[in-house]
Amino acid sequence: MRRDNVMEVSLFLLALEITFIVVGDAVHPGCGCLVFSSTYGKDRGTFHSPDYPKAYSPGIDCLLYSFVAGPEQIIELTFVDFDVHKGQSDCARGDYVKIFIHLDSADVNEYTPWENLMCGRLTDISPVLYSSGPGLVLEFHSGHRKSNSSGFHGYFRFIDRRSFRIDGLKLTGTMCDYQFVSSEQSPTYGKFYSPRYPSTYPKNVRCSYRFNARFKERIRVVFEEISLQRGDLSCLNRADLIRIYDGKSSSDPSIGLFCNQGTELEVLSTGSDLYVEFVANSDRPGQGFKATFQFQMAEDHGATDSQRSSRLGSYSFATQVEPNVSETRSSCDLAISSDTSKNGTISSPLYPSPYPSKTTCRYEFQGRGKERVRIVFHDFNLYQSPEDVKEKECDNQDSLVAFVHIDGRMDKLDSFCGGSLPKPVMSNGPRLKLEFQSLFASRYSRGFNATYSFTENFGISSGTQLPEYPCAFVLNSNETKSGYFHSPNYPGFYPRDTECHYFFHGNLKEKVHLHFTYFDVEGVLPCEAISASDYVEFSNFMARDRKYARHCGQLKEFDVESDRKFFRVTFRSNDRLDGTGFNATYHFMDEVEVFTQQPSTDAAVCRPGAAASCLGLALVVLAIKLST
Repeated sequence: MRRDNVMEVSLFLLALEITFIVVGDAVHPGCGCLVFSSTYGKDRGTFHSPDYPKAYSPGIDCLLYSFVAGPEQIIELTFVDFDVHKGQSDCARGDYVKIFIHLDSADVNEYTPWENLMCGRLTDISPVLYSSGPGLVLEFHSGHRKSNSSGFHGYFRFIDRRSFRIDGLKLTGTMCDYQFVSSEQSPTYGKFYSPRYPSTYPKNVRCSYRFNARFKERIRVVFEEISLQRGDLSCLNRADLIRIYDGKSSSDPSIGLFCNQGTELEVLSTGSDLYVEFVANSDRPGQGFKATFQFQMAEDHGATDSQRSSRLGSYSFATQVEPNVSETRSSCDLAISSDTSKNGTISSPLYPSPYPSKTTCRYEFQGRGKERVRIVFHDFNLYQSPEDVKEKECDNQDSLVAFVHIDGRMDKLDSFCGGSLPKPVMSNGPRLKLEFQSLFASRYSRGFNATYSFTENFGISSGTQLPEYPCAFVLNSNETKSGYFHSPNYPGFYPRDTECHYFFHGNLKEKVHLHFTYFDVEGVLPCEAISASDYVEFSNFMARDRKYARHCGQLKEFDVESDRKFFRVTFRSNDRLDGTGFNATYHFMDEVEVFTQQPSTDAAVCRPGAAASCLGLALVVLAIKLST
């Protein structure tokens, strides 16, 4: 470092609350070093770039910010402002902050591996950094070109690393394989994390978490935070994944596949074993995950409805793992578990007679594994005053409201009132709640009647479902040359936080032609994460195919064709808004064949509400058949 730069740094240090300064070769030859080892009794300390908030000087060759924690502590850095000039292509060509977060001490040299280079604005970086050990170092560098960038400012604090201890037994001879066994001596709930959490996990790692419950027990796992990689790519195209298997190993059926980022994602086993596998093969590791687990008693087939309701209120719908106090429930409340019934009927009080006024009923459903709760209505007739007929919302009216579990709380999915038959409803996970509220009474309002089912096929009836994915279907040319396929729960709203794949396998020299007759997928072009868009993606490979743009929004009929015998269609929804999805036909044909759309009599390819058009189409086809 030049002498004039050393003097600038020394003067700058007078304004900082730090422990001491080292300039020279004590830590890194030729670098100035600021050492932060105490917060002086405060909850946190501060750090910032030279002359902040004014623009920093050019030519700072190497300025180290070394944070030193105690032996059982790690360091948390939070940037509240970040403005470091970015070069033309990447951080290596301009000003940058180099971060070292996997250190046993705060000593670094030119051979010490670093984690990342940061530059740009606050939105371009991870605003919070954690060390994996008691040392963390930032290396600040500015080029010789002067800029108006103000640098950075943030806080640091030291936290107890024992707060992230895994409540399981680490298997001998492994880096990150753990076993969790339910017993009278062990707690019924606990926590587990990705390696090094809350710091970034290592590259090229595979970890397993095996849960073994006792007889008549099941396992509940909630991933409170998942931060693997930014973006919204399909999990097929991600190198870092969390896979959940409903059994003892990865050879059992997959009931969960998580990538990218997420919060409060819940998984419940169907049996007494659950296997969680974390695989990280990317060059840019994320923070990882933190999760909770709980061993729960399975539903008793001989229990009464009131006993099930009490049990459901005590833990199944709690957002925390620890049990809470059972809530007071009304006489018409129902708690329905897939342990006791896979399908059945629900209705309003006294159905088909008119329901009583001033009544509230809850219908709470609890599935397991990859099961989703699906409600199909067969009759719906609620009282609606004449002045409310034109109202689109169901406020201050007799109504039935559907709730799903989002971000640790029950979030309103949709509300229904009046006399229109609602479309099918599907949960985004193992839980769903319906709440019926009658404010008025009428001798003409008979209420509602519906069937429920705990389904593993997401309401998709075409193709063969694959066990290695939560939602994936194969449509094979050897089984049928043409047919239809649609989004989950079509024609009702598709479930949130869902990814489904449709794999088309043709014979040699065949390709597949898709014709979308209906398309309503929430989002705006170009259907990227920045606009929080759901999307449908097409590919001639398992990997992403840039030949095809993502599709979202409300689109008119369109066609898509593969280049070869294999084709993939992926549907992905986030946790924001809903749409009614898509409906499409497929046709396997020879590569040289020119496709001409043929009319179909299958009602599944008709648009919602187009019964008359479908009937007319059927009559035309019948006339053609008779004439030939």
